[in-house]
Amino acid sequence: MMFMTIQASWTDEAVLAELGRRVQAHRLARNVTQGQLAEEAGLSVPTLQRLEAGASVQLASLLRVLRVLDRLDRLEAVLPADPVRPLALLKPHRLGRQPTRGASNR
Repeated sequence: MMFMTIQASWTDEAVLAELGRRVQAHRLARNVTQGQLAEEAGLSVPTLQRLEAGASVQLASLLRVLRVLDRLDRLEAVLPADPVRPLALLKPHRLGRQPTRGASNR
């Protein structure tokens, strides 16, 4: 199955639908039924069905499913623990900088 690359311009509904397709594909690749995955994740089958159908579900439900599918660690790529701050990249260059013209050295 080919997946579409999620774009920032997509609506929330389109993103949810794509995530649902991906969850379903990973479940099927593991040869697991909806009932089995729902039970392992501690969810009801209707909740998993809503997730796979692209409906809005609680974030905790998605996290439980991703954990069972061994995909929870992939969130690290989405939201890294220590984001790079542009100003922090400039600081090493500022250390040896001379005072600007007109600045007082008092």
